[in-house]
This record gives sequence, structure tokens and C-alpha cells, in this order.
Amino acid sequence: MNRNRIRWFTPDKPDNISVGRQRIATHLREDGFDVDVVGTTVTTIRSAIAERDRYDLLIGTTRAGAIVATVIGRATGKPVVVDHVDPIRQFRENNSQFLHAPVRLTENVAFRLANSVLFVYQEERERVSKYAKRCVKTELGVDYERFSNPDLEVIDRACEHLSEHELQENVAIYVGGLEPIYHVDELLSAVSNLSDWSLVVLGEGSLRESVEKAADRRENIHYLGLVPHEIIPGYLHLSDVGMSLVNDPHTLKLLEYGAAGLSVVQAAGRAEERFGDLVEYADPNPRSIADAIERAENQDNLDELQSFAAQFDWEGITEDYQEVLKSII
Repeated sequence: MNRNRIRWFTPDKPDNISVGRQRIATHLREDGFDVDVVGTTVTTIRSAIAERDRYDLLIGTTRAGAIVATVIGRATGKPVVVDHVDPIRQFRENNSQFLHAPVRLTENVAFRLANSVLFVYQEERERVSKYAKRCVKTELGVDYERFSNPDLEVIDRACEHLSEHELQENVAIYVGGLEPIYHVDELLSAVSNLSDWSLVVLGEGSLRESVEKAADRRENIHYLGLVPHEIIPGYLHLSDVGMSLVNDPHTLKLLEYGAAGLSVVQAAGRAEERFGDLVEYADPNPRSIADAIERAENQDNLDELQSFAAQFDWEGITEDYQEVLKSII
């Protein structure tokens, strides 16, 4: 049986950051698709054009991936699916108007030219449906079983790594990008008010140097760098509170924390309507973050948050992508 071949352009990030597209690709492979996931770079763009006979369809993830996949699709005659996972609001809030306007326009063109668009954020429905031939609402997800019931080997590997650090009895953990949007510096400052807590940081980004310096200065901050994503459930299993300080209701890390049975501190704002009293909320300042961590220690509804996370298993979400792909190929 011939396998449908897909070239998927994603953001050019380290392998262990923003792994959701890799998880969907894994489930698609199990269902008979041949999926090649590549970061969006000059090299991968050239390769896609040169190797156009090696795939049947292109997928492009917000933002550069979607735009590049659409351009290559028009140049090679290949069908295109846009995987729209970030709202344009997020780009506007973190970039100048000079950049925002052309990016928004280019995205609109990509929606128009694509064969289909999958989108995550309800706030983007009107814009996407205005331009797309076909659009499908989907979600971000979590490998629920891996986080709720991690293998003993995974826990042992994380435990061995953490044994190199002198941790307090209470452990807060942050997993993800080290960028200003995630309020990493405020989190580091917050821990200085919590002498009976340790903060474990896993990730990479432009603020890495700040995190390393904080870890050198303070005994209760521990920076472990990038770790293989398959081991992250072990670190969560050994922690008490997961930190998610971006003002966004759709964050993979929050679902992973919830699936692992952790209490969660989430940035106040857009997430409150979605999660209600399942998590603790904090404003993006050290005092508020520290207070929320202490409140999270006493959360008694962890089973409810875990059940909420279970609704968003990647295997189920992949069905949205399967249906779109089968309708095109």
C-alpha cells in the first residue's frame, strides 16, 4: 500500500521545545502517513523545492511555516494545509506595528490559497473563515498516559539528574521557552521570596544567560537546560507545582502539568474563562507569583484538573488532521 507523503514545516525551534506537531506527526505515521517534519529554514525550503517529487502534500505551522508551505505549494502545484496554532494578537503584542501589518496580510493570503486551514484559537475563527476555503477547529493536546503514568525508567532518569542538586522539600518547575513573553525573569525573582521552595527550570531561549546567572547566585534555583522530551514526565512526577506564566489559554505545558497531577500557577487573564478554579492565577510580578505558588501548594482539586487534561489527548486531536488530509489527498 502506498503511504501518503507529507512535508511539514514547523517553527525552527530546538527539538524539545514546542513538540506538539511532532506528537501529531507520530500518530499520523501510525495511521499510515509518511510525515517528514522540518524546521522552517533556508536549507529546508531549498530541499522542499528540490525534492518536490518526494511528497504529496505540504503542511505549514504558524507563522513562517504556514507562509513558506503556501508559497512552495503554489510553486510546485502541491496541496497545502495551514496549521494555525497562534493568534495574530500574540504577534501584535510582541512586535511592532511595522511588522504586524504585513504578517497579518501575508497570513490572510496563506489562508486564501491553502486547501484547508486547521485553527486552535476561537478568536481567530472569524478571520480564518473569511479567507479559507475550508477551516476546521482543533485543539492543542497532551500525551496524557505518558504524563499521568510515567515509566519507572523515566522517573529514575529524572531522579538521578535531580539528585545532583540540593532541592527543598517543595519543588516548582518550569518547562519551556526562556523568552520574555513567559515572564521568566519575574519567576526567578519570585523564588527569592520563597526560601522553602526550589525552582527547577528546563528549557532554552534568549534568557538562558539570565537563568544561568540566577542559578549561580541562588541556591534554590536549578537550571537543567534542555532535556529529552520523553524524560519530562519524570521531572514533573518529582515536582509539586508547574509554572505557566504566559497570558494564553492554550498552552501545552499547562495540560502536561495537569496530566502529571501537579498544581498549576497560570498567568491571570485569558486562561481564567477556560480553567476556572482548576489552577491558581498570578499577575506578572514576583510578589503575586510567589503568593500563587504558596496557594497552589494547598490545592485540593488536582483530580479535576487531571480529568480536564485527559480530554485533550493527542491521539484524539490527530483525528482532525487525518480527516482534513484524507479529504485532500
